[in-house]
Amino acid sequence: MGEGVRRLRPPNNTLDERAVGWWRAQCLLAALVPVAVLVVLGVFIAPARGWLLGTAAVLALLGLVCTALIPVWWFRVHRWEVTDEAVYVRTGFFRQEWRIAPMSRIQTVDTVRGPLEQLFRLSTVIVTTASSKGAVHLRGLDHELAADLAERLTHITGATPGDAT
Repeated sequence: MGEGVRRLRPPNNTLDERAVGWWRAQCLLAALVPVAVLVVLGVFIAPARGWLLGTAAVLALLGLVCTALIPVWWFRVHRWEVTDEAVYVRTGFFRQEWRIAPMSRIQTVDTVRGPLEQLFRLSTVIVTTASSKGAVHLRGLDHELAADLAERLTHITGATPGDAT
């Protein structure tokens, strides 16, 4: 590799550890709804009770396995970082996605806190850019860190000249 060429390094920051609990709650809710529907149907539809309750049991087991394993896996692979030049986000394990939003391309910075995020004292920072790929999401951040980060990004982007491209 020639001099002056820099390799893309992984972003430095991990998400807040409470993101694991937040993701687990989302997984449990996603599994709970179809399981509950199948159980209710199984109770009221006697001829189909066996396969409805059996399917509910299989979905419940899969939901519990996913709830136990996937959030920990996501926590290990999600990274983010903000520098004076750009916002960096890396997600995914099998299919990794690296998003880099140069400060000169940032149009808006928003914070979002859904009901579950509020329960876990987390926030999502959404960095909207001029990219056709869409906004960059920094999910699973401590809500105070997210507010500070949004303020910092607003100051940096306000002082950054726009990109002429």
